[in-house]
Amino acid sequence: MAATESLRQVAHARAPWSVWFGIVLLFALFGVIVLAIIGPAQRASDYEEARAKKRVENLKTLREEADKALTTYGWIDKTKGLARIPIERAMELTVAELAKQKPAPAGPIATPETQAPAGAPASAAPASPAPAGSSQMGGASPAASSAAQAPASPLPAAQSPPSPASPSPTKSP
Repeated sequence: MAATESLRQVAHARAPWSVWFGIVLLFALFGVIVLAIIGPAQRASDYEEARAKKRVENLKTLREEADKALTTYGWIDKTKGLARIPIERAMELTVAELAKQKPAPAGPIATPETQAPAGAPASAAPASPAPAGSSQMGGASPAASSAAQAPASPLPAAQSPPSPASPSPTKSP
């Protein structure tokens, strides 16, 4: 029974100060090691600030290069004879060139070709004729080629007789 009491005394005995001091020194040593490893590394805010400065510098140089390309003369490809001119001069030349040209009347709007049904052969001609202003395989429409070959009518266009293919403007009862 004496052995159990001595074990209880050892279990409940207080640790000496040297043990507590050793534990505190161990934690301090661990802290110093962590600070030595993490301390010199950049913090997130410093890293983001450095990246932001780099992006601003890149944007500045990009804008300077674009401004230089838009405002100065230079060679694009000297072997091919391609050069660049300032944008202001290019706009002046374009406006002068467009001012020399006479406005041309707009041609008729071409309608897309109708697609043949799935069962029809591919070589069949479209069901509806092409508009007079649209170009076909030969480059000129049949109406344009027949108009070029037909003699001019003595009547003005407003008084010409209606063609047999077009419906008559008056209805008979």
